[in-house]
Amino acid sequence: MRKILMIMGLMGLMGLTGCTDETVRDARQETVQPRIYPDYLGVTIPVNIAPLNFGMVDETALLVDAVITDRHGHSLHSQGEESVDFDLDDWRTLLDQNRGDSLSVTVSAKYDDGWHTYRPFPIHVSPDSIDYGICYRLIAPGYEVWSKMGIYERDLSSFDERALIENTQFEGCVNCHSFNRGNPADMSLHIRGPHGATLLRHNDAMTAYNTKTDQTLGLCVYPYWHPSGRYIAYSTNATSQLFHSADPNRIEVFDTASDLQIYDVEKNELLLSPLLKQDSVYETFPVFSADGRSLYFCAARALPEDSHQLDSIRYNLCRIDFDPATGNFGSRIDTIVDAVAQHKSISFPRPSYDGRFLCYTLSDYGQFSIWHHEADLWLLNLATGESRPMTRANSDDTESFHNWSTNSRWLVISSRRDDGLFTRPYFCHVDAKGVVSKAFMLPQRNPRRFYRDRFLSFNVPDFIIAPTHFDGRKASRVINDESRRNFGVRNN
Repeated sequence: MRKILMIMGLMGLMGLTGCTDETVRDARQETVQPRIYPDYLGVTIPVNIAPLNFGMVDETALLVDAVITDRHGHSLHSQGEESVDFDLDDWRTLLDQNRGDSLSVTVSAKYDDGWHTYRPFPIHVSPDSIDYGICYRLIAPGYEVWSKMGIYERDLSSFDERALIENTQFEGCVNCHSFNRGNPADMSLHIRGPHGATLLRHNDAMTAYNTKTDQTLGLCVYPYWHPSGRYIAYSTNATSQLFHSADPNRIEVFDTASDLQIYDVEKNELLLSPLLKQDSVYETFPVFSADGRSLYFCAARALPEDSHQLDSIRYNLCRIDFDPATGNFGSRIDTIVDAVAQHKSISFPRPSYDGRFLCYTLSDYGQFSIWHHEADLWLLNLATGESRPMTRANSDDTESFHNWSTNSRWLVISSRRDDGLFTRPYFCHVDAKGVVSKAFMLPQRNPRRFYRDRFLSFNVPDFIIAPTHFDGRKASRVINDESRRNFGVRNN
Protein backbone atom coordinates (compact mmCIF):
# COMPACT_ATOMS: atom_id res chain seq x y z
CA MET A 1 0.00 0.00 0.00
CA ARG A 2 1.31 3.45 -0.91
CA LYS A 3 0.40 6.68 0.80
CA ILE A 4 0.12 10.27 -0.27
CA LEU A 5 0.12 13.14 2.18
CA MET A 6 0.49 16.86 2.08
CA ILE A 7 1.11 18.97 5.15
CA MET A 8 1.48 22.70 4.71
CA GLY A 9 3.53 24.24 7.50
CA LEU A 10 3.04 27.67 8.97
CA MET A 11 5.98 28.95 6.91
CA GLY A 12 5.19 27.05 3.73
CA LEU A 13 4.95 23.57 2.35
CA MET A 14 6.27 21.00 4.85
CA GLY A 15 4.98 17.78 3.36
CA LEU A 16 5.27 15.91 0.10
CA THR A 17 2.92 14.81 -2.59
CA GLY A 18 2.71 11.67 -4.67
CA CYS A 19 0.31 9.28 -6.29
CA THR A 20 -2.35 7.25 -4.55
CA ASP A 21 -3.41 3.82 -5.73
CA GLU A 22 -6.45 5.38 -7.32
CA THR A 23 -7.87 8.88 -7.62
CA VAL A 24 -11.29 9.43 -6.07
CA ARG A 25 -13.45 10.65 -8.96
CA ASP A 26 -17.11 10.77 -9.97
CA ALA A 27 -17.99 9.85 -6.39
CA ARG A 28 -21.56 9.63 -5.21
CA GLN A 29 -22.01 12.23 -2.46
CA GLU A 30 -23.62 10.58 0.56
CA THR A 31 -25.59 12.63 3.11
CA VAL A 32 -24.57 10.40 6.03
CA GLN A 33 -21.29 10.03 7.85
CA PRO A 34 -19.28 6.86 7.16
CA ARG A 35 -19.49 3.72 9.25
CA ILE A 36 -15.88 3.00 10.07
CA TYR A 37 -14.05 0.50 12.27
CA PRO A 38 -13.01 1.47 14.86
CA ASP A 39 -15.62 4.16 15.44
CA TYR A 40 -13.63 7.40 15.66
CA LEU A 41 -16.46 9.74 14.73
CA GLY A 42 -16.51 12.81 16.97
CA VAL A 43 -13.92 11.56 19.46
CA THR A 44 -11.56 13.68 21.54
CA ILE A 45 -7.96 12.47 21.35
CA PRO A 46 -4.65 13.35 23.04
CA VAL A 47 -2.19 15.42 21.07
CA ASN A 48 0.37 12.60 21.33
CA ILE A 49 -1.74 9.55 20.39
CA ALA A 50 -0.80 7.14 17.58
CA PRO A 51 -2.56 7.53 14.20
CA LEU A 52 -6.25 6.63 14.19
CA ASN A 53 -6.10 4.19 11.29
CA PHE A 54 -9.45 2.69 10.29
CA GLY A 55 -11.36 0.73 7.66
CA MET A 56 -14.99 0.52 6.59
CA VAL A 57 -17.46 -1.52 8.64
CA ASP A 58 -18.79 -2.85 5.35
CA GLU A 59 -16.01 -5.22 4.31
CA THR A 60 -17.17 -5.31 0.69
CA ALA A 61 -15.37 -1.99 0.18
CA LEU A 62 -12.54 -2.39 -2.31
CA LEU A 63 -10.65 0.74 -1.21
CA VAL A 64 -10.96 3.24 1.62
CA ASP A 65 -9.65 6.79 1.28
CA ALA A 66 -9.36 9.45 4.00
CA VAL A 67 -8.40 13.13 3.91
CA ILE A 68 -7.91 14.95 7.21
CA THR A 69 -7.92 18.76 7.06
CA ASP A 70 -7.71 21.59 9.56
CA ARG A 71 -8.91 25.16 9.35
CA HIS A 72 -5.39 26.40 8.52
CA GLY A 73 -5.21 24.54 5.21
CA HIS A 74 -3.03 21.64 6.37
CA SER A 75 -4.06 18.19 5.19
CA LEU A 76 -3.16 14.53 5.56
CA HIS A 77 -4.18 11.80 3.11
CA SER A 78 -4.08 8.00 3.06
CA GLN A 79 -5.66 5.23 1.01
CA GLY A 80 -5.66 1.46 1.41
CA GLU A 81 -7.49 -1.76 0.63
CA GLU A 82 -8.33 -2.77 4.21
CA SER A 83 -7.40 0.29 6.20
CA VAL A 84 -5.95 3.75 5.85
CA ASP A 85 -2.44 4.00 7.31
CA PHE A 86 -1.36 7.54 8.12
CA ASP A 87 2.33 8.38 8.19
CA LEU A 88 3.41 8.53 11.83
CA ASP A 89 5.62 11.62 11.65
CA ASP A 90 3.16 13.66 9.61
CA TRP A 91 0.28 12.62 11.86
CA ARG A 92 2.24 13.92 14.85
CA THR A 93 2.94 17.20 13.07
CA LEU A 94 -0.72 17.71 12.20
CA LEU A 95 -1.89 17.01 15.76
CA ASP A 96 0.75 19.28 17.25
CA GLN A 97 -0.39 22.13 14.97
CA ASN A 98 -3.98 21.68 16.11
CA ARG A 99 -3.82 21.45 19.90
CA GLY A 100 -7.20 22.44 21.28
CA ASP A 101 -8.74 22.57 17.81
CA SER A 102 -10.74 20.21 15.62
CA LEU A 103 -9.88 18.28 12.47
CA SER A 104 -12.29 17.33 9.71
CA VAL A 105 -12.14 13.83 8.22
CA THR A 106 -13.60 13.09 4.78
CA VAL A 107 -13.91 9.40 3.94
CA SER A 108 -14.50 7.88 0.53
CA ALA A 109 -14.98 4.18 -0.15
CA LYS A 110 -14.90 2.35 -3.47
CA TYR A 111 -17.43 -0.44 -4.04
CA ASP A 112 -18.37 -2.41 -7.15
CA ASP A 113 -20.57 0.47 -8.26
CA GLY A 114 -17.82 3.09 -7.86
CA TRP A 115 -16.73 5.66 -5.28
CA HIS A 116 -18.90 7.00 -2.45
CA THR A 117 -17.87 10.09 -0.48
CA TYR A 118 -19.42 10.54 2.94
CA ARG A 119 -20.26 13.57 5.03
CA PRO A 120 -17.16 14.70 6.99
CA PHE A 121 -16.86 14.02 10.70
CA PRO A 122 -14.81 15.86 13.35
CA ILE A 123 -11.98 14.75 15.62
CA HIS A 124 -11.08 17.10 18.45
CA VAL A 125 -7.42 17.32 19.46
CA SER A 126 -7.14 17.97 23.17
CA PRO A 127 -4.17 19.98 24.43
CA ASP A 128 -4.03 17.48 27.29
CA SER A 129 -1.38 14.89 26.51
CA ILE A 130 -1.62 11.26 27.53
CA ASP A 131 1.04 9.26 29.35
CA TYR A 132 3.82 7.44 27.50
CA GLY A 133 2.01 4.13 27.40
CA ILE A 134 -0.15 1.49 29.00
CA CYS A 135 0.68 -1.87 30.52
CA TYR A 136 -1.73 -4.81 30.37
CA ARG A 137 -2.06 -8.54 30.59
CA LEU A 138 -2.96 -10.46 27.42
CA ILE A 139 -5.00 -13.56 28.16
CA ALA A 140 -7.47 -15.84 26.41
CA PRO A 141 -11.03 -15.22 27.71
CA GLY A 142 -11.32 -18.62 29.41
CA TYR A 143 -12.62 -19.70 32.78
CA GLU A 144 -10.92 -22.78 34.19
CA VAL A 145 -7.41 -22.91 32.73
CA TRP A 146 -4.88 -20.60 31.17
CA SER A 147 -2.49 -21.02 28.29
CA LYS A 148 0.17 -18.56 27.21
CA MET A 149 -0.19 -15.16 28.83
CA GLY A 150 2.01 -12.27 29.74
CA ILE A 151 2.34 -8.66 30.82
CA TYR A 152 2.99 -6.23 27.96
CA GLU A 153 3.59 -2.53 27.47
CA ARG A 154 2.44 -0.40 24.56
CA ASP A 155 3.79 2.99 23.47
CA LEU A 156 0.65 5.11 22.95
CA SER A 157 2.35 7.48 20.51
CA SER A 158 3.22 4.61 18.15
CA PHE A 159 2.26 0.96 17.61
CA ASP A 160 5.24 -0.51 19.48
CA GLU A 161 4.47 -3.31 21.94
CA ARG A 162 6.89 -5.41 24.00
CA ALA A 163 6.57 -8.16 26.59
CA LEU A 164 7.68 -7.54 30.15
CA ILE A 165 7.32 -11.18 31.15
CA GLU A 166 5.45 -14.22 29.82
CA ASN A 167 4.48 -17.42 31.57
CA THR A 168 6.62 -19.39 29.14
CA GLN A 169 9.49 -18.23 31.38
CA PHE A 170 8.07 -20.05 34.42
CA GLU A 171 5.16 -22.31 35.32
CA GLY A 172 2.17 -20.31 36.40
CA CYS A 173 -0.02 -17.27 35.82
CA VAL A 174 0.80 -13.57 35.98
CA ASN A 175 -1.78 -11.01 37.09
CA CYS A 176 -2.48 -8.06 39.41
CA HIS A 177 0.22 -5.75 38.05
CA SER A 178 0.25 -2.25 39.54
CA PHE A 179 2.43 0.86 39.41
CA ASN A 180 2.75 3.88 41.66
CA ARG A 181 1.00 6.61 39.65
CA GLY A 182 2.36 5.18 36.44
CA ASN A 183 5.97 5.07 37.61
CA PRO A 184 7.35 1.70 36.45
CA ALA A 185 10.14 1.88 39.06
CA ASP A 186 7.51 0.92 41.67
CA MET A 187 5.73 -2.22 40.56
CA SER A 188 3.80 -5.03 42.22
CA LEU A 189 3.14 -8.23 40.24
CA HIS A 190 1.29 -11.31 41.48
CA ILE A 191 2.31 -14.81 40.38
CA ARG A 192 0.03 -17.82 40.76
CA GLY A 193 0.88 -21.48 40.39
CA PRO A 194 3.77 -23.66 41.61
CA HIS A 195 6.06 -20.62 41.87
CA GLY A 196 3.44 -18.35 43.43
CA ALA A 197 4.67 -15.07 44.85
CA THR A 198 4.19 -11.33 44.89
CA LEU A 199 7.04 -9.84 42.89
CA LEU A 200 7.94 -6.36 44.11
CA ARG A 201 10.12 -3.96 42.14
CA HIS A 202 11.23 -1.03 44.31
CA ASN A 203 14.41 1.05 44.56
CA ASP A 204 16.01 -0.95 41.72
CA ALA A 205 15.52 -4.19 43.67
CA MET A 206 13.31 -7.11 42.60
CA THR A 207 12.11 -9.38 45.41
CA ALA A 208 9.67 -12.30 45.58
CA TYR A 209 7.45 -12.33 48.68
CA ASN A 210 5.25 -14.90 50.36
CA THR A 211 2.38 -12.61 51.36
CA LYS A 212 0.38 -15.21 53.28
CA THR A 213 0.58 -14.88 57.06
CA ASP A 214 -1.06 -16.72 59.94
CA GLN A 215 -3.28 -13.66 60.53
CA THR A 216 -4.57 -13.20 56.98
CA LEU A 217 -6.85 -15.14 54.64
CA GLY A 218 -4.33 -15.72 51.89
CA LEU A 219 -2.04 -14.08 49.39
CA CYS A 220 -2.16 -10.34 48.73
CA VAL A 221 -3.95 -9.30 45.52
CA TYR A 222 -5.54 -6.19 43.94
CA PRO A 223 -2.61 -3.87 44.78
CA TYR A 224 -2.71 -0.07 44.85
CA TRP A 225 0.29 2.11 45.72
CA HIS A 226 0.29 4.98 48.18
CA PRO A 227 1.44 8.24 46.50
CA SER A 228 4.51 8.30 48.76
CA GLY A 229 5.61 4.88 47.47
CA ARG A 230 5.98 3.64 51.05
CA TYR A 231 2.73 1.67 51.25
CA ILE A 232 0.75 -0.72 49.07
CA ALA A 233 -2.90 -1.53 49.80
CA TYR A 234 -3.91 -5.14 49.13
CA SER A 235 -6.89 -7.37 49.66
CA THR A 236 -6.95 -11.07 50.38
CA ASN A 237 -9.84 -12.93 48.77
CA ALA A 238 -11.22 -16.44 49.01
CA THR A 239 -12.66 -16.54 45.48
CA SER A 240 -14.96 -19.03 43.75
CA GLN A 241 -16.74 -19.17 40.42
CA LEU A 242 -19.75 -20.82 38.85
CA PHE A 243 -21.45 -20.90 35.46
CA HIS A 244 -24.97 -19.66 34.86
CA SER A 245 -27.44 -22.09 33.31
CA ALA A 246 -29.87 -19.39 32.17
CA ASP A 247 -28.46 -15.89 32.35
CA PRO A 248 -26.98 -13.41 29.84
CA ASN A 249 -23.86 -13.30 32.03
CA ARG A 250 -21.91 -16.48 31.40
CA ILE A 251 -19.98 -16.77 34.60
CA GLU A 252 -20.05 -15.47 38.16
CA VAL A 253 -16.84 -14.89 40.12
CA PHE A 254 -17.48 -14.16 43.78
CA ASP A 255 -15.79 -14.00 47.16
CA THR A 256 -16.68 -16.21 50.09
CA ALA A 257 -14.42 -14.12 52.33
CA SER A 258 -12.16 -11.07 51.85
CA ASP A 259 -10.18 -8.63 53.98
CA LEU A 260 -7.91 -5.62 53.51
CA GLN A 261 -4.38 -4.81 54.64
CA ILE A 262 -1.63 -2.34 53.86
CA TYR A 263 1.98 -3.31 53.29
CA ASP A 264 4.66 -1.01 54.71
CA VAL A 265 7.49 -1.33 52.20
CA GLU A 266 10.07 0.29 54.48
CA LYS A 267 9.35 -1.87 57.53
CA ASN A 268 8.31 -5.04 55.67
CA GLU A 269 5.11 -5.19 57.71
CA LEU A 270 1.46 -5.83 56.94
CA LEU A 271 -0.70 -3.28 58.72
CA LEU A 272 -4.00 -4.77 59.88
CA SER A 273 -7.15 -3.26 61.37
CA PRO A 274 -10.08 -5.19 62.87
CA LEU A 275 -12.38 -2.81 61.00
CA LEU A 276 -11.05 -4.14 57.69
CA LYS A 277 -11.15 -7.87 58.44
CA GLN A 278 -14.65 -8.46 59.72
CA ASP A 279 -16.15 -11.91 59.13
CA SER A 280 -19.55 -10.34 58.50
CA VAL A 281 -18.27 -8.09 55.70
CA TYR A 282 -16.56 -8.70 52.36
CA GLU A 283 -13.96 -5.95 51.83
CA THR A 284 -12.14 -5.64 48.51
CA PHE A 285 -10.55 -3.33 45.88
CA PRO A 286 -8.64 -0.94 48.19
CA VAL A 287 -7.28 2.32 46.71
CA PHE A 288 -5.63 5.33 48.34
CA SER A 289 -7.02 8.82 47.96
CA ALA A 290 -4.99 11.37 46.00
CA ASP A 291 -3.53 12.86 49.21
CA GLY A 292 -2.83 9.41 50.68
CA ARG A 293 -4.82 10.12 53.84
CA SER A 294 -7.80 7.90 53.09
CA LEU A 295 -8.39 4.39 51.85
CA TYR A 296 -11.40 3.79 49.59
CA PHE A 297 -12.71 0.25 49.15
CA CYS A 298 -15.79 -1.79 48.32
CA ALA A 299 -17.72 -3.57 51.09
CA ALA A 300 -20.71 -5.92 51.15
CA ARG A 301 -22.57 -7.74 53.87
CA ALA A 302 -21.38 -11.37 53.88
CA LEU A 303 -23.82 -14.11 52.95
CA PRO A 304 -24.77 -16.71 55.53
CA GLU A 305 -22.76 -19.89 55.07
CA ASP A 306 -25.78 -21.86 53.78
CA SER A 307 -26.91 -19.15 51.34
CA HIS A 308 -26.38 -19.35 47.58
CA GLN A 309 -28.15 -16.12 46.61
CA LEU A 310 -25.21 -14.54 44.81
CA ASP A 311 -27.43 -11.94 43.17
CA SER A 312 -28.10 -10.50 46.64
CA ILE A 313 -24.41 -9.61 47.23
CA ARG A 314 -24.05 -5.88 46.66
CA TYR A 315 -21.09 -3.64 47.46
CA ASN A 316 -21.03 -0.02 48.63
CA LEU A 317 -18.15 2.40 48.20
CA CYS A 318 -16.60 3.02 51.62
CA ARG A 319 -13.69 4.95 53.11
CA ILE A 320 -11.49 4.82 56.19
CA ASP A 321 -8.88 7.36 57.31
CA PHE A 322 -5.19 6.47 57.08
CA ASP A 323 -2.24 8.29 58.63
CA PRO A 324 0.83 7.81 56.40
CA ALA A 325 3.14 9.17 59.10
CA THR A 326 2.25 6.43 61.61
CA GLY A 327 0.58 3.77 59.45
CA ASN A 328 -2.51 3.90 61.64
CA PHE A 329 -6.09 3.50 60.44
CA GLY A 330 -9.06 5.63 61.45
CA SER A 331 -11.64 4.52 64.00
CA ARG A 332 -14.70 4.38 61.73
CA ILE A 333 -15.78 3.42 58.23
CA ASP A 334 -17.86 5.85 56.18
CA THR A 335 -20.16 4.89 53.31
CA ILE A 336 -19.46 7.23 50.41
CA VAL A 337 -21.86 5.81 47.81
CA ASP A 338 -24.76 3.64 48.99
CA ALA A 339 -25.24 1.45 45.95
CA VAL A 340 -27.13 -1.19 47.96
CA ALA A 341 -29.99 1.29 48.44
CA GLN A 342 -30.21 1.48 44.63
CA HIS A 343 -30.14 -2.34 44.34
CA LYS A 344 -26.78 -1.96 42.60
CA SER A 345 -23.19 -2.90 43.35
CA ILE A 346 -19.87 -1.04 43.03
CA SER A 347 -16.49 -2.39 41.96
CA PHE A 348 -13.09 -1.08 40.83
CA PRO A 349 -13.01 2.38 42.46
CA ARG A 350 -10.25 4.59 41.02
CA PRO A 351 -9.71 8.16 42.32
CA SER A 352 -8.18 10.71 39.97
CA TYR A 353 -4.72 11.84 41.01
CA ASP A 354 -5.81 15.50 41.22
CA GLY A 355 -8.34 14.61 43.93
CA ARG A 356 -11.39 15.79 41.97
CA PHE A 357 -13.14 12.61 40.92
CA LEU A 358 -13.48 8.90 41.52
CA CYS A 359 -14.48 6.54 38.73
CA TYR A 360 -16.19 3.24 39.57
CA THR A 361 -18.08 0.41 37.89
CA LEU A 362 -21.75 -0.05 38.69
CA SER A 363 -23.49 -3.38 38.04
CA ASP A 364 -26.56 -5.21 39.28
CA TYR A 365 -24.77 -7.28 41.90
CA GLY A 366 -21.44 -8.81 42.92
CA GLN A 367 -17.94 -7.41 42.63
CA PHE A 368 -16.44 -9.10 39.57
CA SER A 369 -18.22 -7.03 36.95
CA ILE A 370 -15.95 -8.05 34.06
CA TRP A 371 -18.56 -10.55 32.82
CA HIS A 372 -21.60 -8.40 33.64
CA HIS A 373 -23.03 -7.03 30.40
CA GLU A 374 -24.97 -4.35 32.28
CA ALA A 375 -21.84 -2.94 33.95
CA ASP A 376 -21.24 0.78 33.31
CA LEU A 377 -18.82 3.44 34.49
CA TRP A 378 -19.89 6.17 36.90
CA LEU A 379 -18.07 9.32 37.96
CA LEU A 380 -18.17 10.58 41.55
CA ASN A 381 -17.44 14.26 42.19
CA LEU A 382 -15.45 14.08 45.44
CA ALA A 383 -16.20 17.73 46.28
CA THR A 384 -19.99 17.54 45.93
CA GLY A 385 -20.65 13.82 46.44
CA GLU A 386 -22.66 13.68 43.22
CA SER A 387 -22.43 10.53 41.09
CA ARG A 388 -23.52 10.29 37.46
CA PRO A 389 -23.13 7.77 34.66
CA MET A 390 -20.34 8.35 32.15
CA THR A 391 -22.88 8.11 29.34
CA ARG A 392 -20.67 9.11 26.43
CA ALA A 393 -17.93 6.66 27.46
CA ASN A 394 -20.29 3.76 28.19
CA SER A 395 -21.78 1.28 25.72
CA ASP A 396 -24.47 -1.39 25.55
CA ASP A 397 -21.97 -4.00 26.74
CA THR A 398 -19.50 -4.39 29.60
CA GLU A 399 -17.38 -1.53 30.89
CA SER A 400 -15.29 -2.82 33.77
CA PHE A 401 -11.71 -2.12 34.84
CA HIS A 402 -10.22 1.36 34.35
CA ASN A 403 -7.33 3.62 35.40
CA TRP A 404 -6.47 7.34 35.29
CA SER A 405 -3.61 9.00 33.45
CA THR A 406 -1.20 10.87 35.69
CA ASN A 407 -2.60 14.27 34.64
CA SER A 408 -6.11 13.04 35.55
CA ARG A 409 -7.50 13.94 32.13
CA TRP A 410 -7.71 10.49 30.52
CA LEU A 411 -9.18 7.16 31.49
CA VAL A 412 -8.25 3.83 29.98
CA ILE A 413 -11.28 1.52 30.01
CA SER A 414 -11.69 -2.23 29.60
CA SER A 415 -14.75 -2.76 27.42
CA ARG A 416 -16.41 -5.69 25.63
CA ARG A 417 -18.40 -3.38 23.31
CA ASP A 418 -16.58 -4.59 20.22
CA ASP A 419 -17.90 -8.16 20.14
CA GLY A 420 -19.19 -8.98 23.63
CA LEU A 421 -16.40 -11.50 24.25
CA PHE A 422 -12.97 -9.84 24.31
CA THR A 423 -12.03 -6.92 26.54
CA ARG A 424 -10.20 -4.21 24.63
CA PRO A 425 -8.76 -0.87 25.74
CA TYR A 426 -10.67 2.34 25.10
CA PHE A 427 -9.83 5.89 26.16
CA CYS A 428 -11.96 8.86 27.10
CA HIS A 429 -11.19 12.44 28.10
CA VAL A 430 -12.46 13.94 31.36
CA ASP A 431 -12.08 17.71 31.61
CA ALA A 432 -11.71 19.81 34.77
CA LYS A 433 -15.50 20.05 35.12
CA GLY A 434 -16.01 16.33 34.74
CA VAL A 435 -17.32 16.47 31.17
CA VAL A 436 -16.67 13.06 29.61
CA SER A 437 -15.93 12.54 25.92
CA LYS A 438 -16.86 9.64 23.67
CA ALA A 439 -14.50 6.70 24.16
CA PHE A 440 -12.20 5.53 21.36
CA MET A 441 -10.40 2.22 20.84
CA LEU A 442 -6.65 1.81 21.23
CA PRO A 443 -5.26 2.57 17.73
CA GLN A 444 -3.60 -0.18 15.71
CA ARG A 445 -1.84 -0.07 12.32
CA ASN A 446 -4.50 -2.30 10.75
CA PRO A 447 -7.18 -2.45 13.44
CA ARG A 448 -9.56 -5.01 11.95
CA ARG A 449 -6.80 -7.48 11.14
CA PHE A 450 -5.10 -6.88 14.49
CA TYR A 451 -8.16 -7.43 16.67
CA ARG A 452 -9.51 -10.25 14.50
CA ASP A 453 -6.27 -12.21 14.55
CA ARG A 454 -5.45 -11.68 18.23
CA PHE A 455 -7.83 -13.89 20.20
CA LEU A 456 -6.82 -12.36 23.51
CA SER A 457 -8.32 -9.97 26.04
CA PHE A 458 -6.50 -6.89 27.28
CA ASN A 459 -6.73 -7.29 31.05
CA VAL A 460 -6.15 -4.67 33.79
CA PRO A 461 -4.73 -1.82 31.66
CA ASP A 462 -2.71 0.77 33.58
CA PHE A 463 -0.83 3.86 32.47
CA ILE A 464 2.96 4.12 32.58
CA ILE A 465 4.88 7.38 32.33
CA ALA A 466 7.95 5.86 30.65
CA PRO A 467 9.22 2.55 29.26
CA THR A 468 9.36 -0.02 32.05
CA HIS A 469 12.85 -1.35 31.21
CA PHE A 470 11.62 -4.47 32.96
CA ASP A 471 14.18 -7.28 32.97
CA GLY A 472 12.04 -10.33 32.27
CA ARG A 473 14.97 -12.74 32.49
CA LYS A 474 15.92 -11.46 35.93
CA ALA A 475 12.29 -11.61 37.03
CA SER A 476 11.94 -15.21 35.86
CA ARG A 477 15.08 -16.17 37.80
CA VAL A 478 13.64 -14.60 40.95
CA ILE A 479 10.28 -16.32 40.40
CA ASN A 480 11.81 -19.73 39.70
CA ASP A 481 14.03 -19.48 42.77
CA GLU A 482 12.21 -21.18 45.65
CA SER A 483 13.25 -18.59 48.25
CA ARG A 484 10.57 -16.11 49.35
CA ARG A 485 10.68 -13.21 51.76
CA ASN A 486 7.95 -13.18 54.44
CA PHE A 487 5.98 -10.26 55.85
CA GLY A 488 5.81 -9.17 59.45
CA VAL A 489 2.40 -8.17 60.86
CA ARG A 490 1.31 -5.17 62.93
CA ASN A 491 -2.22 -4.78 64.28
CA ASN A 492 -3.62 -1.37 65.10
